[in-house]
Amino acid sequence: MVVFYPLLLSFVLSGLSLALAAPLDGRASGAQPHPEQVNHANALTASQSKTAPKHTAPAAPNCFPALGFTKPETLPADNTNWWCDPATEYAFVGFSYEVTACQSREQLIQEFSDIRNHFNSRYVRLYGACDREGFYDDIVEAAWENTLGVHALIWFGFDGSDIWISRRDTLLAALHANPKAKFVTRVLQFGSEPLYDNVLPHATLAAQVLAAKQNLSSLHIPVTVSELAYGYQERGGAQDVLDAIDSINIHMLPFFSQQASTSDQAWPLVENDLNWFIAHGNGKKMYFDENGWPSVTSPSVQPNSPDAVADIPNEQGYYILLDQHCEDLKAVVGGGIGWFAHIYSDNQEPGYGIYNSAMQLKFPFAPRTEC
Repeated sequence: MVVFYPLLLSFVLSGLSLALAAPLDGRASGAQPHPEQVNHANALTASQSKTAPKHTAPAAPNCFPALGFTKPETLPADNTNWWCDPATEYAFVGFSYEVTACQSREQLIQEFSDIRNHFNSRYVRLYGACDREGFYDDIVEAAWENTLGVHALIWFGFDGSDIWISRRDTLLAALHANPKAKFVTRVLQFGSEPLYDNVLPHATLAAQVLAAKQNLSSLHIPVTVSELAYGYQERGGAQDVLDAIDSINIHMLPFFSQQASTSDQAWPLVENDLNWFIAHGNGKKMYFDENGWPSVTSPSVQPNSPDAVADIPNEQGYYILLDQHCEDLKAVVGGGIGWFAHIYSDNQEPGYGIYNSAMQLKFPFAPRTEC
């Protein structure tokens, strides 16, 4: 992370309503800036959202990676009837998991087992990059062994280099070469925050998404971008990217709003960015993937509001808040919001972990997986 400096900007907010069966309180709120880069603006122009019908998808225990699913002894012929209905993938779905440490296959298997069996996760969302040869094969094996789906990631980083190109090519090759990969890889992400970080012009990013979709079409692996609402908004909405992606993978970091205080008051901030995606997302499935509240500040994690509180009770409180709004998130257009906890441990990103750096739970964590 790099030091994050607040900017003093005004907010222009218009009437907001969440795409739910019943309207929610639409109080004013601010877009969430990114904790890893500098000089993020908090401006947001709110748009009126649509109202979605209530989803009533049944539980689907005989699909991957549903809780209780039993893997077949041999791989199916293809993955066309393999995945669960996205409408069942709401509430807590799993963890962001940073791989910069290039964990061994043994560690991945052990920690993915904990993610699945201790926390009832269905997915891991990869964060960061490991360029070790064969690393994604280790991810696939650990995920398969533990019945976890993977939100894979082409990582751009923050150094302005073009290493993402070789990472893209390596990952695409691994997805084709490993016969298990298409059975655990739910989606391929471009990230993290390539629009906000100005890695590529939005038209070029949209073209990359479309090219990746074509490359993976025989594997039936969809493609998305992992991004802030503000990343789209500061690029004029980047509607070409929103049109190109298959699902909308949202960074939800309300601690960094200029209007942040305590996490139990963060729902209007969440609602605000969600409203924007509802208004511009054409009904696509949405996930909160980089999603959390820090337990500490640091030189690289600084609030934009003097009232924002970073401590363990507020980190816990943010996830309690999401649990309290389970029914609201379930009813959002596209099959409801599935959310990840960012991140698995403080060893991966200090202050954000559910575990501390000694791998001890910082607070009880047993969020709902359905409601």
